[in-house]
Amino acid sequence: MGQLFSDTSKNEDRGDLESSFTAYFRNTKKESKIITQETIDSIELHLTKGNIQGANSIIRDVLKNIDNIPINVAVTGEFGVGKSSLINALMGVGPEDEGAAEVGVVQTTMRRTAYKHPKIQTLTLWDLPGIGTVNFPPKDYLEKVKFQEYDFFIIVSATRFKSLELDLAKAIRFMKKNYYFVRTKVDNDLENEKQCNPRTFDREKAMQKIRSICVNIFNQNNMDAPQIFLISNSNLSDYDFPVLMDTLVKDLPAQKRHNLMLFLANITEAAIERKRNSVQQTIWLEACKAGLLATVPVVGILRDDVEKLKEKLNHYRVLFGVDDASLEAIAKDSQVPVEELKKMIKSPYLLENEGETLGEMFFKYMEKFASATGGPVATGLYFRKTYYLQYLFLDTVTEDAKVLLRQI
Repeated sequence: MGQLFSDTSKNEDRGDLESSFTAYFRNTKKESKIITQETIDSIELHLTKGNIQGANSIIRDVLKNIDNIPINVAVTGEFGVGKSSLINALMGVGPEDEGAAEVGVVQTTMRRTAYKHPKIQTLTLWDLPGIGTVNFPPKDYLEKVKFQEYDFFIIVSATRFKSLELDLAKAIRFMKKNYYFVRTKVDNDLENEKQCNPRTFDREKAMQKIRSICVNIFNQNNMDAPQIFLISNSNLSDYDFPVLMDTLVKDLPAQKRHNLMLFLANITEAAIERKRNSVQQTIWLEACKAGLLATVPVVGILRDDVEKLKEKLNHYRVLFGVDDASLEAIAKDSQVPVEELKKMIKSPYLLENEGETLGEMFFKYMEKFASATGGPVATGLYFRKTYYLQYLFLDTVTEDAKVLLRQI
């Protein structure tokens, strides 16, 4: 969870507040931070001067921007290369789910088509026609697909990257946008290779052969070969899909990183953990905004707090794919009864019993937290009970997501 707390209890010590804030983000990896270093420095400066209101004002604006800032991802390539399947994989939906990109429909290649992420409404994936099609000749392509709207491009092929696609990459790079080459249907290629050479088949050598073919195409066109991601849309956890997700997150500006991390599919435990770390930062910032010097109240949790906690828990369950709707979808795909899935996890039952049980839950978590960090007090900061419990909810849904990933 990170070293949020130490053994100092001076609630009015603003220097300690600055130290705590600085330590928290120092221990957060640069590629995982959801706020810029400039913003961190500005908050620290206000804390140094004892300007709590100024610090909170910046935090409030940061959280508002994080929730509302749009991300637009362009996916382009010829018909039949698996663009729609890749878009659905990125959104974590099946081809028959509501809002999914239609797989194998020619018409979608004739215009740019927007797909809103079902859980992260600020994220839009755009299915773009391949460059060089009748309505999108090379000289007009970037203008017609509204190039400036996208944060980055994913150029998709199922065979060899064509010269027009390489020219597109050059133009994107010249315009100072990021692009990524994705080679899909690798599982089909490996299966064909295995059938042709059953006795001598070597998966790693076959993968290297595919990469070499791609690299040679770039060399033949006088381009330095970029990183090429070999993926299978039907088996996301295998091949390079997790590496692609890591790269997209790392390359985005900090203020857009949070929403992108939230939409990552739960294909590996590392992806789930990254999502947890991102949400954890928002909880910590929310706690600071709500009252940097607030002490833990000695009275019980208020009814309004309980309602808000219910909303938070449900929100986290949705983000981590352990809500009731997600469990039903998993049960259908895996042919495991929903009841069996619920027996494996804890989050659906966290708030079944309220009142004293919720208070007991808080104090048990406080003990666990103190044991992990060396003490419940942090450089003059006490978080309110509700924020401690949000950490508990987050840890619980994170573990639930990992349990389902291992079991299904």
